[in-house]
Amino acid sequence: MKSLFYSGMLLLVLFEVANVFFIMPMPGSQEMESIGVAYFLYSKRWIIRSILALIALFGIMGAWKNTKWLVIFLMLAYAGVVYLTHYKMAADTMFYQPRYVQFLKADENIVDLDRLIVGVTHNGEAKAYPIQFLGYHHQVQDTIGGKPVMVTYCTVCRTGRVFEPMVNGQLEKFRLVGMDHFNAMFEDHATKSWWRQATGEAIAGPLSGNQLPEVPAIQSSLGTWLKLYPGSLIMQPDSNFSEIYDSLSDFESGQRSGRLTRRDTASWLDKSWIAGIDLGEVSKAYDWNELVSKGVINDTPGSIPISVIVTADQKSLFAFRRHSIEQQLTFRNDTLTDGTVDYTLAGTAMDSTSKSLYLLPVYQEYWHSWRTFHPNTFR
Repeated sequence: MKSLFYSGMLLLVLFEVANVFFIMPMPGSQEMESIGVAYFLYSKRWIIRSILALIALFGIMGAWKNTKWLVIFLMLAYAGVVYLTHYKMAADTMFYQPRYVQFLKADENIVDLDRLIVGVTHNGEAKAYPIQFLGYHHQVQDTIGGKPVMVTYCTVCRTGRVFEPMVNGQLEKFRLVGMDHFNAMFEDHATKSWWRQATGEAIAGPLSGNQLPEVPAIQSSLGTWLKLYPGSLIMQPDSNFSEIYDSLSDFESGQRSGRLTRRDTASWLDKSWIAGIDLGEVSKAYDWNELVSKGVINDTPGSIPISVIVTADQKSLFAFRRHSIEQQLTFRNDTLTDGTVDYTLAGTAMDSTSKSLYLLPVYQEYWHSWRTFHPNTFR
């Protein structure tokens, strides 16, 4: 009977480790197609624990009579594993939400103007969310112009996305639960489904296959954003996390050396930066180095005339649908022009008699992330 105790305890330890292994960046775990296994273990965790605990209990008396100190050691070891996996290595206890979210106008703002932000506008209101803060929190739930939004960022994929946090027509709360293919995953409170940060798609659980509505956003330096939206509100740092924000201060510039958040300065390597655009029927990735050197790339993926722009600060990224294939845009001094009509960086024609450009979603991202979630992309 004592073998039941040892077997039960060993399986309990392996189970707790597996619960973390498949949804955290452990060696090899993020290259697997393991989301189904991970969600099964998570959703059935109390059933599995109960069965394994019963197995161990059936044999505990025999093991206690034989080697009671080993029984005590194994039970303490299991308690230690539970502590590590549920408190030290659990995503939502490693990355906390801000305790308070404060916004200030430009004349009161303390965030440096060269910081990268995710900017959102709706119904006449504009807000800027610094990536230095988002990178730690992973998500901030807020409202803009009366619309609920969930502003998200994953530093391991370098993906900023904004969604409406609506599930089954109801405003929902989400928590960070882990990652899949190196991308952050969120769990909704109501159905316990898991949602991928890079796409807003539910990839496991009752709502698998559903999609969160995406809200258009711009990634730019704060200075560039304020030129476009001088009345914007800017998210301020939560003083409870000052040291953590400071530790992420070099992420935006690509100066970090860690395996997960470094930058490959050469092109088309896993951690190389790209600008990705998804037009529905076709998606395309543009080499960041080439884009910075040119400033503007005029292209026609899928016969759709577009222009992708990086401003002189080498941080602010925009994309537009042009009026025709023949129209070619150039960029200078914060002004786009086709030689006849000038446009702002928001795509607005400066001549009120001319038609404005259509602003397209475009994302700065690590190449490994874009090709994973856009497997048929062109480059």
